[in-house]
Amino acid sequence: MPELRTPDLRWKAYGTAAIVFALDRFTKWLIETNVSVMDTYHVIPGFFDIVHSENRGVAFGFLNDSTNEWRTTILVVLASAAVVFVAAMLWNAQRLDRSSFWGLSLILGGAVGNVFDRAVYGRVTDFLDFYFRDYHWHTFNIADSAIVIGSGLLLLDLLRPKRQAANAS
Repeated sequence: MPELRTPDLRWKAYGTAAIVFALDRFTKWLIETNVSVMDTYHVIPGFFDIVHSENRGVAFGFLNDSTNEWRTTILVVLASAAVVFVAAMLWNAQRLDRSSFWGLSLILGGAVGNVFDRAVYGRVTDFLDFYFRDYHWHTFNIADSAIVIGSGLLLLDLLRPKRQAANAS
């Protein structure tokens, strides 16, 4: 993305992350203030519900039932390290391909959203619940969606063949 200067790219990257964070916090606030824990609202019966669940673990409920008193602290420290790493990669945004740039921006916003919740509340609010017959996906939120979409963009960038330099012999 050589058409933009580095400061412009940084604004785009961190601005995108801030928008993801704000949207994530707003939707979680709506759920936390309007839906009781474990209540269900059928949006598309047999396919999609809005629920209010709380995840004290990590992705897919892993460590949710852990009683270790250090669980939250360890998760916050590890996730914060990942946030710093991604933010540092975006600091040198001019070196990134377009899909990696947007992917990392989405990942940063989603990661900050979930780290914020875990650090402040000790849990992450999930509310999007998709299912079909007996298949039931784990409940998730906007931050999780941004992380998954961003990871998909990174994967696409990795799998896409790179152009050879014009001067290659």
